[in-house]
Amino acid sequence: MNGRAPGPPFHRVPKQRRERLCAALRAVAAYLAGATYRSIAEALFGNARISDRGWKTHDLRSRTRRLVQSGLAFVRGGYRKLLRPRRRDE
Repeated sequence: MNGRAPGPPFHRVPKQRRERLCAALRAVAAYLAGATYRSIAEALFGNARISDRGWKTHDLRSRTRRLVQSGLAFVRGGYRKLLRPRRRDE
């Protein structure tokens, strides 16, 4: 596109980053469908990891919120970052 070389193949994206991108897309899809953060966390991390008490201060609540936010950014055009090769100085 516009004379630029294509970005790196998807398999060159580290496994941990691929997994986080997939989780973020799943989280944002559920969020846009009207799911609560708690139900999203239960789907992503399992019921056993989420206790009945202390949901407001639970670390998985914060992690779920960050996944939804990064998923929203991805949907709003952040996916283009995958198409650009990463610069060495970043």
